[in-house]
Amino acid sequence: MTTRAFVALGSNLGERSVHLERALRELDRPPDVRVVRCSSFHETEPVGGPAGQGPYLNAVVELATALEPRALLHRLLEIELRAGRVRRERNGPRTLDLDLLIFGDQRIDTPELCVPHPRLEERSFVLAPLAELAPELLLARSGSSVRERLAALRAAEGRA
Repeated sequence: MTTRAFVALGSNLGERSVHLERALRELDRPPDVRVVRCSSFHETEPVGGPAGQGPYLNAVVELATALEPRALLHRLLEIELRAGRVRRERNGPRTLDLDLLIFGDQRIDTPELCVPHPRLEERSFVLAPLAELAPELLLARSGSSVRERLAALRAAEGRA
């Protein structure tokens, strides 16, 4: 049995598109994980973190996976490490950031893993690429579709 999962990808250090493309190749490891499709890459300004960071390249990938959520999380962390990810400061610059956004309809809240991602519905840089893949997907916290939540965020930001 496979589960539909969504993972956010981001990079703002080095060859950003190379980091994202390599992560996509590393994620696609049948039989336990298969990349179903990937959004386009979106360039965005950093949110939070230290001043002076360069812009991010962001995307969202839809996966079909036979892994359990924690096993998928560990795979994501291993891919980040191979890309040279160093965790020095919260929201600091990074070669690669992989966040498990949604794992089927599961809700998990542990110190290690929180699914759906706790800030998913607050981040237009995640919702915009997710909307390319699953605009009508209902979000757990608000009950809104991805498309509706993105429109509301953009309206609040003054970007219709």
